[in-house]
Amino acid sequence: MADFVTVAKVGDIPPGQGQAFNVSGRMAAVFHLADGSYQAIDDFCPHMGASLAGGYVEDGVVMCPWHAWGFQLCDGAWLDNPKVKVDCFDVRVEGDEIQVRVKPKE
Repeated sequence: MADFVTVAKVGDIPPGQGQAFNVSGRMAAVFHLADGSYQAIDDFCPHMGASLAGGYVEDGVVMCPWHAWGFQLCDGAWLDNPKVKVDCFDVRVEGDEIQVRVKPKE
């Protein structure tokens, strides 16, 4: 499994927003939730490829900025059909560093 990669410092991503990072060859959207935690999912919406990092975040859900497809940040499930999912990635905070570990694309 891949190692954790530092993508940002605590405070770089404002609460309620996301930012996209290239992690081990994959684009990860990292979100700073209102409770202070961080979640990361695949940055690309499966509908038409929009960057999910630019979407509206509320109550643990990000809405795609192009067509408002909603994805749960905890497991990547699409709200309209939970069988459709984007990949989720592990996130941790070490000191003041936000780190993400992505799984290889299958």
